[in-house]
Amino acid sequence: MASNLDVFAGAAVSVRGVSVMYSANGGDNVVAVDRADLDVGPGSIIALLGPSGCGKTSLLRSIAGLEEPSSGEVVIGERTVSTCPNPAVPTKRSWVQPEQRDVGMVFQDGALFPHLTVRQNIVFGLRATRKKFSKPEIAARVDRLLELVDLTSYGDRMPSTLSGGQQQRVALARSLAPQPKVLLLDEPFSALDTALRVQVRAEVARILRDIGVTTIFVTHDQDEAFVLGDKVAVMQSGRIEQFGTPDELYRSPRTPWVAGFVGEANFVVGTVTDETAAEIAATPIGMIPIDDHRVNSADSKVQVLVRPEQIALTSWSNSDDRPVGEVATVVNVEYYGHDVRYELQLDDGTSLAARTHSTELFIRGDRVVATFQRRQRNSQSAAFSIGSTSGTDDR
Repeated sequence: MASNLDVFAGAAVSVRGVSVMYSANGGDNVVAVDRADLDVGPGSIIALLGPSGCGKTSLLRSIAGLEEPSSGEVVIGERTVSTCPNPAVPTKRSWVQPEQRDVGMVFQDGALFPHLTVRQNIVFGLRATRKKFSKPEIAARVDRLLELVDLTSYGDRMPSTLSGGQQQRVALARSLAPQPKVLLLDEPFSALDTALRVQVRAEVARILRDIGVTTIFVTHDQDEAFVLGDKVAVMQSGRIEQFGTPDELYRSPRTPWVAGFVGEANFVVGTVTDETAAEIAATPIGMIPIDDHRVNSADSKVQVLVRPEQIALTSWSNSDDRPVGEVATVVNVEYYGHDVRYELQLDDGTSLAARTHSTELFIRGDRVVATFQRRQRNSQSAAFSIGSTSGTDDR
């Protein structure tokens, strides 16, 4: 646990209508970030999640001051650090240099100085700011930071003698040395192998929550975003598609594209009924309660989001009575120990993925009955009108 001296006064971050454009070959402008709005509460951890080229790193760099927005406003705490002209609302341009924004930055590869020791790298983080520290203060702060990242005995080591995870923790300590109001991380774990990545991100999550610094990090890994982030901004083609808690994104995605990006998704066609107070969609795998705010009327056709873990499987033979659910053939099996993933083909040709506990195992070629099972009482599945785009939602 961090001591009181290590608890940070995290600042809120507000992004309003920020766009970032680049000049491409031939003089055409390429929009990297398109009118992004984002509110980050003090001390919270926010993930910017999206595929390569979606604009998440450009948005992070705009907050850091490493990228100059084409329009919009960035506010850190109560200080406006960037305002850019907007044709619709003329404003006076203002710009605060990166070193004056009171933010820390951790890059993908850590970017440690190879000729400096671990301790000297952390000291550099203190001297690179406008804040003034005495030599005793510097020594004491570095000692606390080494303890915080669990590298107390590594102060005199050179970066080349450290593992990848240790180097990232040194980079984190260096960025935290001047006690920034906001910490920004650009895919900090992507260079690590899978097992080490899981370990290091758990350690970093503990540190960040202990000290309370406002954190924004970039990732293309949905698991990483959900594990670390209090909230997640999902980006595509420069736009923030949806901003919410991991649970909100997983259970109530705004678009089919978001549904598929944050987790494996099946879409089954159903017909909306109004036989009860709650909207129900009649589908081949059962009656599914739906979140009806996107659906126009009863009897309309919709595509209903069904996660693999919402599909229950039972064995079936041709001699059985017609089942409640849809008969399918198992075409592939992936065994993970704690659960099993099945690829199914319904008799109408539709493909589905199912995940079940490994208490009953099926093999390729087995005939099964696939039915919908609710994960929680009163839960609803997202439904989209047939023909909904898989990209950005109308705003």
